[in-house]
Amino acid sequence: VQLQASGGGLVQAGGSLKLSCAASGFTLEYYDIGWFRQAPGKEREGISCVSRDGTTYAPQSVKGRFTISRDDANNIVYLQMKNLAPEDTAVYYCARGECHGPLSDFDSWGQGTLVTVSS
Repeated sequence: VQLQASGGGLVQAGGSLKLSCAASGFTLEYYDIGWFRQAPGKEREGISCVSRDGTTYAPQSVKGRFTISRDDANNIVYLQMKNLAPEDTAVYYCARGECHGPLSDFDSWGQGTLVTVSS
């Protein structure tokens, strides 16, 4: 059982990136999947979640800028990010759990992908 995030990189402020979360070892359609990020010296925070029925959730800090979507046929969840700012710099992770559940209930964390936004 594994989730692997990819697609990070260096981007200028105002730019866009699309992250991918590839699932293996389990059937994605049966799970809610969340995207999280952790900046240096800060706690991991949830930034988007998509439930099994396709309902999406996001905090106000990223609403309108980040869009989560899922492709169950190909076992991938995406995070489209636009209008990036330096404060979005972090390692981004995906994990499976319950969108309304606590962070501690999420599992199958991968290694994450680094997003660096330059000013």
